[in-house]
Amino acid sequence: MKNGFFRGHGLGNDYVVMDPTELTFKLTPGKIRGICDRHWGLGSDGILALVPSKKADFGLRIYNPDGSEAEKSGNGLRIFARYLHATGKTKKRAFTVETKGGLVSIALHLDRHGDAAAATVEMGRATFQPSALPCTLTIDELIQQPIEAAGRSLQFTGVSVGNPHCVIFKQPGEAWTREDLLTLGPALENHSLFPKRTNVQLAVPTGPKDIFILIWERGAGETQASGSSSCAAASAAVRLGLVKGPVTVKMPGGTLNIEVAQDFSLTMKGPVAEVARGALSPSFVRGLK
Repeated sequence: MKNGFFRGHGLGNDYVVMDPTELTFKLTPGKIRGICDRHWGLGSDGILALVPSKKADFGLRIYNPDGSEAEKSGNGLRIFARYLHATGKTKKRAFTVETKGGLVSIALHLDRHGDAAAATVEMGRATFQPSALPCTLTIDELIQQPIEAAGRSLQFTGVSVGNPHCVIFKQPGEAWTREDLLTLGPALENHSLFPKRTNVQLAVPTGPKDIFILIWERGAGETQASGSSSCAAASAAVRLGLVKGPVTVKMPGGTLNIEVAQDFSLTMKGPVAEVARGALSPSFVRGLK
């Protein structure tokens, strides 16, 4: 379909999927911002673009709503997987996808209607090394390091799961507020310790195998749910001895289950939903800048 799109969400984290070969324009940062605008465009937490791959069954480029590019997205991968199956680009229930953050394996779980209602994604291996995020600190691992943000003295654990994350924990029984997220999120995302910016999770253990997180996504802001953020927070919680795996990660948008292996390889399982398919109008496309 000319200038067509597929819209889906994973626990309220919504993406628009597009095939650049079917578009009459290039996905430039300005046009991405226009499409993702929730008042003047389709509205979306980002755009997923199907691209060729020599290493996997499919290639994926992930664009944030500010026009920047993300290395990996757990919810985005589940939406992309549903798109591939729903639009007939694959009949397989298991396949591989190449992202800028590495190669991932995906297994679909079909419901009684034959729709891919959930997906399991092998998200790769978490690392706490500064160079992987990157972070400017010259230490072996980013475990409970001091950081100043928005006038507050905090401790963070830095994790890369193919994209960068800054995880800050409160003690069990305490709680983060949305005001905390709106204040600390942008300050930490753009902190000088992270030259390529970072995703942020405000986390608290809620049980032996459970955590709750609030999410600030690099290039997107406050987000209801995030697969890669869940993976990062779960791996950090296990590394710090706060919980044991498998970890149930609760978010405002819902819950994901994250398996954390001894070598910190991560497996994520969660739901995915299709919302709509359609095409951008010619007049809207002409107005994109």
